[in-house]
Amino acid sequence: MSSPERVKIVVIGAGQAGLSVAYYLRRFELVAGEDFVMLDRAPGPGGAWQHRWSSLRLGTAHRVNDLPGMSDLGLSFDTADRSLPAKEVVADYYGRYEEHFDLRVRRPMNVRTVENDGVDLRVHYEDLTPQPIEEQKARGLFGRRRRSLDEGPPPPPRHEITSQFLVNATGTWGSPFVPYYPGMADFAGRHVHTSDYTDAEDFRDKHVVVVGGGTSAIGFMLELESVASGLTWVSRRPIDWLDRHELDLEGASAAVAKQDEAARAGRALPSIVSGTGVPKSRRIAAGIERGLLVARPMFDRIEADRVVWDGPDGGMARADAIIWATGFRPELRHLAPLKLREKAGGVQVGQGAAWNDPRIFLAGYGPQASTIGASRAGRMIARQIMAML
Repeated sequence: MSSPERVKIVVIGAGQAGLSVAYYLRRFELVAGEDFVMLDRAPGPGGAWQHRWSSLRLGTAHRVNDLPGMSDLGLSFDTADRSLPAKEVVADYYGRYEEHFDLRVRRPMNVRTVENDGVDLRVHYEDLTPQPIEEQKARGLFGRRRRSLDEGPPPPPRHEITSQFLVNATGTWGSPFVPYYPGMADFAGRHVHTSDYTDAEDFRDKHVVVVGGGTSAIGFMLELESVASGLTWVSRRPIDWLDRHELDLEGASAAVAKQDEAARAGRALPSIVSGTGVPKSRRIAAGIERGLLVARPMFDRIEADRVVWDGPDGGMARADAIIWATGFRPELRHLAPLKLREKAGGVQVGQGAAWNDPRIFLAGYGPQASTIGASRAGRMIARQIMAML
């Protein structure tokens, strides 16, 4: 393990929230790689977008707001090519953004834990870059007890870095949520979460059950309509359809306010879509009209090849695969040694700062998780850090 490096600030995550914070730190004339370090687990730029399925387009997903300063590059998601996969567009724009503002993101670096080190914070992370055999030998991995190929790849190199402040911008993609239902372990088909979904063709001629009440579930239903041999949509709550093509500012603000209230109280964060509703685009309205986008109530249990509704109405639906479009939870496992989580299930956060540890800032958490809130939060967090440096 190399000797600890020391900087003023460590930013974990280079998605929208992390890049927004880094932009404002640069505006305060801090130097990336010297005053602050960005660690990102992904193999390349693009945040969580780089992991999304190839058929997803910007026009069919939640609106992606521009990063602060993106106009300096002559780029905007409003004018981006919507014929290309969203993952490619976002990765391209974010990559150019990182280079233009000289953010020097280190990747792929997986942060394992963050712990107290006196008045400072110590970040333990590992370098996930594939190691050539020559480097493995130099690290002593082929010494007296020679390593066999059958043992699998050697453990990645580990490093430490200490800092005065930490900005956690890990988002949620690495922490998918799947609710438990009786019989899940007995299901003979595939359980697929949104984070695992890659291509509709994987479900050709299959009976598919899609679980969820948000835009991802709706997108899967529309994609699978002409591919699956049977398609059932279920939701844990009634769908709140909005008679407009896009989410209005009032709806977005109300959802953000609910997130802020929960974050300040340290409660588990509510779903964004539960507070905003789902706007009826022309494509969605057509799907409702032809009977595709009509959600059934949540099933009660799962059997080997079906989902089952108990009770007086009963019923069943065949299933070769269940797609769980049930969302994500904030990825905070690496912060566990700091004991930030409250009994109510969340982290108490106000104005982007952890209330019980002024060294810790959570960007992209709660009200800042939306693309609208990330840019504002970046400025707010950077200003607070500069005031304490």
